[in-house]
Amino acid sequence: MTLMEAIDARHSVRAYKDTPIPHDVREQLDAFVSECNKESGLNITVAYDDPEGFDSRLAHYGSFSNVNNYIILKGSKRSDFDFVCGYYGEKIVLKAQQLGLNTCWTALTFNKKKVKELVPAGEKLCMVIALGYGETQGHPHKGKSMYDVIDVEGGMPEWFVAGVEAALKAPTAVNQQKFCFMLENDEPSVRVKGLGTYTKVDLGIAAYHFEAASGKKVKA
Repeated sequence: MTLMEAIDARHSVRAYKDTPIPHDVREQLDAFVSECNKESGLNITVAYDDPEGFDSRLAHYGSFSNVNNYIILKGSKRSDFDFVCGYYGEKIVLKAQQLGLNTCWTALTFNKKKVKELVPAGEKLCMVIALGYGETQGHPHKGKSMYDVIDVEGGMPEWFVAGVEAALKAPTAVNQQKFCFMLENDEPSVRVKGLGTYTKVDLGIAAYHFEAASGKKVKA
């Protein structure tokens, strides 16, 4: 599966099969997470075979079931912490998709007491991503149009359009899509548009999708 195929195939999944992740898949995912940590300066880790991480009332209320594995987005506090967690968290999500796994971003519906035990002193917890083999592959949600999330005067190059279209497939909190892409002197940038929850995390997620599809670095 190519990265673009992974973007198209990825949908949020909350119900998982009680199937362990094979050793070889774990090795590949852990190696990729390690690379992301080196690039980002974060300390993202994957917890395997740990059903306690999603053993909470909120998790059950949120229809999560059989979540035995999860990705913990954490690291030292910094000004761009949320954006970087979103960017690299989604990079890992798409790698997991390429490895045949399913995922779901979550900010609230996990066992906070249990997960925080896995966060070293001096580090900050951003979000948790459920991980495993889904009961289904999930399904797409209706979102905004391209013209709802751009602020551009004049024509747009094909790479910019491709980037925005990919960003519209990115997961965001409650499907809010509170981001706006701009283009000036052939240089793309993105900013938060309007009020919302976890908008800076969402901005990082959308930025990674844009870059993956356009091949261009986007300024945030």
